[in-house]
Amino acid sequence: MSLQVVSAVSNPALLQPGFSLLNFHGDVFFFGQKGWPKRSCPTGVFLLDIKQNELKLKPAFFSKDSCYLPPLRYPALCTLRGNAEHDEYQYIIHGGKTPNNDLSDKLYVMSLVSKNSKKTTFQCIEKDLGGDVPEARYGHTINIVHSRGKSISVVFGGRSYIPLAQRTTEKWNSVVDCLPSVFLIDFEFGCCTSYILPELQDGFAFHVSLARNDTVYILGGHSLQNNMRLPSLYKLKVDLPLGSPAVTCTILPGGISVSSAIVTQTSDAEFVLVGGYQSDNQKRLVCNTIVLEDNKIEIVKRANPNWTPDIKHCRMWFGCDMGKGSVLLGIPGANKQFISDANYFYILRCKGAEKDKEEELTAQICSQTSTEDPGDSTPFEDSEEFCFSAEVNGFDVDDTDTYNEDDEEDESETGYWITCSASCNIDINTWVPFYSTELNKPAMILCSSRAGHWVHAQCMDLSESMLLRLSESNVKYFCNEHVDLNKGLQTPKKVVHLKKQPMKPLRRKSTMKLTTPVKKSFLRRLFE
Repeated sequence: MSLQVVSAVSNPALLQPGFSLLNFHGDVFFFGQKGWPKRSCPTGVFLLDIKQNELKLKPAFFSKDSCYLPPLRYPALCTLRGNAEHDEYQYIIHGGKTPNNDLSDKLYVMSLVSKNSKKTTFQCIEKDLGGDVPEARYGHTINIVHSRGKSISVVFGGRSYIPLAQRTTEKWNSVVDCLPSVFLIDFEFGCCTSYILPELQDGFAFHVSLARNDTVYILGGHSLQNNMRLPSLYKLKVDLPLGSPAVTCTILPGGISVSSAIVTQTSDAEFVLVGGYQSDNQKRLVCNTIVLEDNKIEIVKRANPNWTPDIKHCRMWFGCDMGKGSVLLGIPGANKQFISDANYFYILRCKGAEKDKEEELTAQICSQTSTEDPGDSTPFEDSEEFCFSAEVNGFDVDDTDTYNEDDEEDESETGYWITCSASCNIDINTWVPFYSTELNKPAMILCSSRAGHWVHAQCMDLSESMLLRLSESNVKYFCNEHVDLNKGLQTPKKVVHLKKQPMKPLRRKSTMKLTTPVKKSFLRRLFE
């Protein structure tokens, strides 16, 4: 095992605790930034490009038929292979926490559409679920099991907010462990089924789960109810006959007291367990090798890497599996120095020196400021809100495809994040898409008042059908504040006046002969 560190030349402030890494054919992609995506990368998915000991973030794109995917932290991820004969696979993303601290109960399927040297395109589809749908949660796990030629996913654990009926002002955002129910999700039909097993008495989160064939092994975890990390090891076996599925649970000896650990796969049946915590204020610096065989699991200690003094003395760390036996680890920098604080990122390689050079992965040093002393912070699973008030600096990146936050316009005062009216409630930090046509910015429409200004369609209470109608038709729109003014300044319609033909003057002298006597007064009125 080797531990390396390299400098980062792209925006490191995006990598915060709770992120996820996706490995598609050896290329590692970052997902789950803290904060909403900006215009330079509306998808919130980045390629981790590592060249010449430098790490760069390159934006990835979604296809036109993709759904909206918010940046989720602490979701449950697993891979799903479509065909054993082909190397194509997809990532399953379930749950997680949004930048607004809302919890998601949705399930997404992400697959790689195309990739070249300049652009990477993904397809993201939201799967409709029915039945016993798992409640919104984070810190849980999802695995794929195979039985009798069929596949199904297993969801377990995690945390969620307390029910609304039990919330108070002091405990409004308090979280609790989810009930220890096992959920089976059928991807073909989206049907969910929950199972309550007597062996699982208490709920817990931030555990480790490994799947092989029809079996899922659940190791460790942290329980909020008793604030303990029990050395538990459970074996879930799933049978998929023609009728209803059957789930059984067995308690195995030889568990490990750990939470928030990271597992990376080094071979078909071998995994490496790295990191985590064995108590609230003590990291677990011991590494283990886990071997999965048919109906058997073996956990043994292995040689530890040469941890740096910074890693040994820090009280919190975080990271994620990069695939192919590599793990990305991060620790917060010390804020007691005169220099700006930093997050130090290391990449731990567990395969050994026989790896190919193409698979060599390095780590990064990230610079950012912090208003919180890491020494007083809480462990990973209890510090998901461990945040840095970062002031991002520029980057000397020649590659135009690399993400650079300095290229972003100041959207807090101009652009889409303006205060369009007195009743405007659009905030860049709390905004979520309202219309189906929105992705990473709110829909706006031009008010045709004297000076002309842009307003948010949501603030004007426009329905989606009306918004589409106004965008397609060539008509002027006036916002709620100028609609009355518009009525008073309307140009009157042009009225076409009819020309009156002059009447021919009547001749005073008449040549007609009166056969009957006529009074002079009558004749006078006739010719006047």
